[in-house]
Amino acid sequence: MENKQQSNGMMKENNAVKKKVNWSGSLVVASLTGAFGSSFLYGYNLSVVNAPAGFIKKFYNETWERRYGFSVDEGTLTLLWSITVSIFAIGGLVGAIIVTPIVKFFGRKCTLVLNNVFAVAAALLMSLSLLAGSFEMLILGRIIMGVDAGISLSALPMYLSEISPKEIRGSLGQVTAIFICIGVFTGQVLGLPEIFGQESRWPFLFGAIIVPSLIQVVILPFLPESPRYLLLEKHNRSKAEKAFQRFLGKGDVSQEIEEVLAESRAQRNTKLVSVLQLLRTRAVRWQILTVVVTMGCYQLCGLNAIWYYTNNIFSESGINRETIPYVTLSTGGVETLAAVFSGLVIERLGRRPLLIGGFGLMIVFFAVLTVSLTLQNTVYWLPYLSIFCILAIIASFCIGPGGIPFVLTGELFQQSQRPAAFMIAGTVNWLCNFAVGLLFPFIQTGLQTYCFLVFAGVCFAGAAYLFFVLPETKNKTFHEISQAFAKRNKVTLEMQEMNHYPGERKPSEEQESNFTSPVDNGETIKGIV
Repeated sequence: MENKQQSNGMMKENNAVKKKVNWSGSLVVASLTGAFGSSFLYGYNLSVVNAPAGFIKKFYNETWERRYGFSVDEGTLTLLWSITVSIFAIGGLVGAIIVTPIVKFFGRKCTLVLNNVFAVAAALLMSLSLLAGSFEMLILGRIIMGVDAGISLSALPMYLSEISPKEIRGSLGQVTAIFICIGVFTGQVLGLPEIFGQESRWPFLFGAIIVPSLIQVVILPFLPESPRYLLLEKHNRSKAEKAFQRFLGKGDVSQEIEEVLAESRAQRNTKLVSVLQLLRTRAVRWQILTVVVTMGCYQLCGLNAIWYYTNNIFSESGINRETIPYVTLSTGGVETLAAVFSGLVIERLGRRPLLIGGFGLMIVFFAVLTVSLTLQNTVYWLPYLSIFCILAIIASFCIGPGGIPFVLTGELFQQSQRPAAFMIAGTVNWLCNFAVGLLFPFIQTGLQTYCFLVFAGVCFAGAAYLFFVLPETKNKTFHEISQAFAKRNKVTLEMQEMNHYPGERKPSEEQESNFTSPVDNGETIKGIV
């Protein structure tokens, strides 16, 4: 009897191992194609304006002089350039706000496909601005590109979290962060003088945006929609089964269908909640706060400050100014490798260790960087220590805080709450992004090298909060994760299940009649009480 139990245990363990490595072709293609036309473009547009900055300012000045007969003053030129850079975040905020009704109506996959209209329009405006002699076209293109990024950074993690098995949900979710890093690195490479980093070629940097968009438009329509969306929101069981079969690479998906329906039964109905309803729902208060904290720290932890200081630190280290653009590629390379590493280990180590450990390492290296920058003129080798700290901070950010916030937003909320949750996360993300761009120059001017201590404090606050609040979500269903927060939200498990729709509670008879979920052609699935 004992041997039989051991045998059964070994069989279950082997099945679990097999499940963990079950990456189907459709799952891989969907994640890569979705990310290439979405998060890749976000990362690319973060870095693409750096290399041609001087040429673009010259274009602004020449356009102004041709129109008004005199050169633009330095203050106005700085203002125009600041608007060009920061308006991307305003567009992102708009995209994050409008994404909820779009994903509700069109679905996750179709939203990603249709979103390319914004990307192509932005690419055409920006790449033709020099030819048309209109810097307004470039600014308008940046804000439209921001809308594309705001939509994609919510729709893509939502899509990936809903198509992936729970055993690899974290690894697949990290694809978003990996492609952001690859996009940043690609922008740095294409901005080199030998490629598009020349006065006559800089418009091609923006025209290149069309390529990932077209690839996504060609491939993604042939892949299935999110099976969870099809089953819970469209009530189409046959299409949901086919989608699960393609993404999981197996014929029998009854267990996956039952898991989704169990979540549906727990929620009593699948009517999508609004942002206001979600904020008023007691059963998800700590989940919302966790997303706000992680997204806020994602933007406020100081990585933008690192990019600001990079060229100056490289110059202080004795590196020739003409060589600095090539040396800067090391930062993009480290960023990409760290993100890939995180994707490989996230299902082994879990979300908590990578997030808390990433913030912890950033605190250490920020402290060392502050000391080395303050004393770098007194000891000849300190600038090299500063370079090491910069690369270490970038790596620490990318192994956890750089990608896991997007994964968590998809994991902490159930189907009906997810679009509203991503809208909240996206709004926090883009508001903090804009705040950093607006306030950092003043922080840097006032505190000089000590500004990094402010960011170390943000990292410490984020790490402390996550240590005490965040449960491990690895290998858990969405319903199990909700139950893990029940005690902290001060609700019983019954209230956890019933409290998803404040102000919309139904009489018990009506709730019981809704215990059947409509699916294909009037077919119903009976609830288990």
